[in-house]
Amino acid sequence: MAGTRRRQAGEGGISEYQTKAGPRFLIKYAAQRADGTKRVVLKRGFRTRREAAAVLRAEIRKTEMGEWVDPSKQRLDAYLAEWMAAQRLHPSTMSSYRRNIRLHIDPYLGAQSVARLTGPMVDAWMRELEASGRADGAGGLSARTVRYVFTILRAALSDAVRQGRLAVNPTDRATPPSASEARPPEMQAWTAAELARFMRWVDADDPDSAMGWRLLAATGMRCGEALALRWRDVDLDAARPQVRRSVGTVKDKGAGQRLVEGPTKTGQSRVIDLDAGTVAALRRYRAAREHVSVDLVRDSALVLSGLDGSHRHPERFSRRFTAQVVRARRALGEEQLPAIRLHDLRHTHATLLLADGVPVKVVSERLGHANATITLTVYQHVHPGMGREAADRFAALLEG
Repeated sequence: MAGTRRRQAGEGGISEYQTKAGPRFLIKYAAQRADGTKRVVLKRGFRTRREAAAVLRAEIRKTEMGEWVDPSKQRLDAYLAEWMAAQRLHPSTMSSYRRNIRLHIDPYLGAQSVARLTGPMVDAWMRELEASGRADGAGGLSARTVRYVFTILRAALSDAVRQGRLAVNPTDRATPPSASEARPPEMQAWTAAELARFMRWVDADDPDSAMGWRLLAATGMRCGEALALRWRDVDLDAARPQVRRSVGTVKDKGAGQRLVEGPTKTGQSRVIDLDAGTVAALRRYRAAREHVSVDLVRDSALVLSGLDGSHRHPERFSRRFTAQVVRARRALGEEQLPAIRLHDLRHTHATLLLADGVPVKVVSERLGHANATITLTVYQHVHPGMGREAADRFAALLEG
């Protein structure tokens, strides 16, 4: 190309070649292996000369700094360990990523070199997970889990492309389970009458637990947010708790479980208005706790702590709710109270408000969703009836 400076020794080179999709560029440079020997590296598939030049500069710099890794030699498991060490994620997310890499990626693809991974390999891996991927040997993983693990691998290999380790991400040429196939289980929600029926029963059966269930149902808080709430966050006079943080379970191989407090799911705090009945229940609950120990009602104390002041374990808290629903159904009659999960109290809160005509933006803010579109997407099942009502109102306007 006229006017282009000739590259000097050690600077590598860029060449253009033709494909059915149009011109592409490859880079060529010399690098030294860990054993001292040298090899010539070729990387293909760059769409522009500028993109190729940027990767070439990065690779040359790695060779000069002694940071270059032979792309044909580095195993996927080694790369993923290196990639995870550089991530800045919530502790529970880090724990989840590590667990899924350890159980569902490394045993299947870990020995493959990063540079030799292909789309068909990734497809075959996902089909194997669906057929027999459970760690306990009891069958395959759900489409939802396979898609989640796929997104971890995709993110890791996307960074490899960005860093110049790969020219093409093999997951771009693979077909994971679709979003519709990976839909979460259908949510359940109680009617207002069913919720009231349960709360009356649990108030009489276990007042301490009742406060937790009432707080979740009345605010739409996530379980981890409620379990991280402290008395200094609750303004009873203004009837407003401020949701600032969340507690979650982190599982580390060989180290068991630990509870970690961190930010809310969106990283944002929010204030939720409380109804008078829930405020009154909180005052009674606080007085009862103070009678047990003044330490349980200090500003820094957790509202829903155990009697020793420590965090309640989210998973045990959830199981406690499930057990109480089972007992309540026996006492009240199964037809009077459908079985739901603890998280469904959040769905119940949102569904009742939306069905009663509360604006989506208000409900979204109470739930702590990043935006109202998420609320509309999650609770679209609430809207067909509301849409019919809107259509009838519009017709009435025309007739009037």
